[in-house]
Amino acid sequence: MKRLNCLIVDDEPIAREGINAYCKEISFLNVVALCKNVLQVNHYLESNDIDLIFLDINMPILSGLDWLKGLKKSPSIIMTTAYKEYALQSFGYNVLDYLVKPISFKRFLQAVNKVNSYYQYKDEKSILFLKSERQLKKIVIEDILFVEAMQNYIKVVTLKASTITHISLKRFKDQLPENEFIQTHKSFIVSKHKVDKIVDHDIIIGEYRIPISVRLKKEVLANF
Repeated sequence: MKRLNCLIVDDEPIAREGINAYCKEISFLNVVALCKNVLQVNHYLESNDIDLIFLDINMPILSGLDWLKGLKKSPSIIMTTAYKEYALQSFGYNVLDYLVKPISFKRFLQAVNKVNSYYQYKDEKSILFLKSERQLKKIVIEDILFVEAMQNYIKVVTLKASTITHISLKRFKDQLPENEFIQTHKSFIVSKHKVDKIVDHDIIIGEYRIPISVRLKKEVLANF
């Protein structure tokens, strides 16, 4: 089983130590550091492979949510906060669970088990093989920019190339990590981490413009 490298971020020493004590009871969690603000987090992200961050919201210098908004890509996040009202907003920033203080060990265990299952799924599903031009082509999921439906086919556009295969968009979407991709239109799925900007009714990824349908726009914007 993969051990998840974790950071605990909270300006209150008692809160940091409480989460750390819980982590010590879980065999697949490895706490790399306890941080009192997000500036310390930036330091550890530069020099460590971090899988999970336990993140408080109300902190000096910069709040947890404001820090998340400035990241293009972050490790998985479990919010640990006294504020219930930011839950909906938080889930747009790679947040896998939202724990409200005081946090029971039972609720903590539910959250970290969810993250562990996510990483197991991610490891298993990190590569796909698509039948194209009488060949099986390997697709690294992390390299996918977007997927476009073309009648009974789809075009998978990656960092390196495009691949056309005979499969429905819905069936292909079911093979992708739900937390990393979002459908923007009946004919398009995009990687949330590859989005450069959103302009009017379009998502911009490099040189590509991917449409956002009126029906899905609210849901799409909630993810960014």
